[in-house]
Amino acid sequence: MEIYQDLHQHPELSMQEQRTAGIAADHLQRLGYVVTRGVGGTGVVGLLRNGDGPTVMLRADMDALPMAEQTGLPYASTATATDGDGRTVGVAHSCGHDLHVTWLMGAAQVLAAARGAWRGTLMVVFQPGEETAQGANAMIADWERLGLPRAEVVLGQHVMVGAAGTVSYRPGVILSAADSLKVTLFGRGSHGSQPQTAVDPVVMAAATVMRLQTIVSREVAPLDSAVLTIGALQAGTKENIIPDDATLKLNMRTYDEAVRTHMLQAVRRICCAECDASGAPRPPEFTTLSSYPMTDNDHDATARVAAAFHAQFGDNALQSKPMSASEDFSVFGRTWGVPYVFWFVGGTDPRAYAKARAEGTLNTLPSNHSPRFAPVLEPTLKTGLQAMLSAAAAWLCAPSEGPLDGNA
Repeated sequence: MEIYQDLHQHPELSMQEQRTAGIAADHLQRLGYVVTRGVGGTGVVGLLRNGDGPTVMLRADMDALPMAEQTGLPYASTATATDGDGRTVGVAHSCGHDLHVTWLMGAAQVLAAARGAWRGTLMVVFQPGEETAQGANAMIADWERLGLPRAEVVLGQHVMVGAAGTVSYRPGVILSAADSLKVTLFGRGSHGSQPQTAVDPVVMAAATVMRLQTIVSREVAPLDSAVLTIGALQAGTKENIIPDDATLKLNMRTYDEAVRTHMLQAVRRICCAECDASGAPRPPEFTTLSSYPMTDNDHDATARVAAAFHAQFGDNALQSKPMSASEDFSVFGRTWGVPYVFWFVGGTDPRAYAKARAEGTLNTLPSNHSPRFAPVLEPTLKTGLQAMLSAAAAWLCAPSEGPLDGNA
């Protein structure tokens, strides 16, 4: 609890997680792990070799979000930091990565203390930069150079809206792919009283926004889920100045590679066509802000995790639907060609969740990335620890040993 509250009060932006990484690395060092710091910037890898057996990787992400917290908790963050654009922003663990770090530190401690119950190599990975899709790729880029081993299975979890005390798993696709783009539309600026001398990028942008919304409604089959959101439209400084350019920032979520490819091509086609229709002096400029692969859980490995969860949690082990959130967790398994499993841990007060579900108001509960997102810590802290230990034990423990208890 003390570790969690400390991490919550001291959040750090993506790829700036120096303090968090130091706390995790020092903790592993005290437990006897071989620790490698600075992997992919601020990433930490701890290895605990304990005889012959598989190499099992447990992963937690460390970064927080550039937003001010509004939970009213006594340990709420009041931190600020400078973001990549040089702006001072509030910083908060409004996605729950502070819980993820705490869970992994706890699992590392229990497994170090219970070496008589398992065999193999435990690899614990504290990853930077999940929120910007930088961290996993940055760590992988350093992996071979640092002589780190590859895991045989990669395991990870995320706190989400759901009744605390429950865990949710799914074989196959559990999280969407995500692509974020910045599109710059070029016009020709002029005085607002003389529109005939301009090519108005604001009108161009407005038309583009409306047309982009037809990709999902008219170009994607109704049974193929997809989302396209324009989260920012930025242009101009004054009401009587037609600006030179406008910028769109958009995000796409898809569950199928063919749909993903089609949508990316459609975005380019529509933006270019609208610029051409407006007589723009030059084509639009496209910049990729982030790109996340789908999280597509291995079926056999998920069945193994599910069996461990049902043994540990009984009826509180549930099968999840696919979520529209995205993660770079799968980069490790995809790069190494090994199975990976990702699952969810509920963090909502069970009574509040049951009430909202009965009333059909689940969408009103504060969710990840809300400034009011505040997982209840009991039993969420314990459940997440037990889930991580149960999944790891499915590979590290001999069948006679059974799952490790979070109270060990």
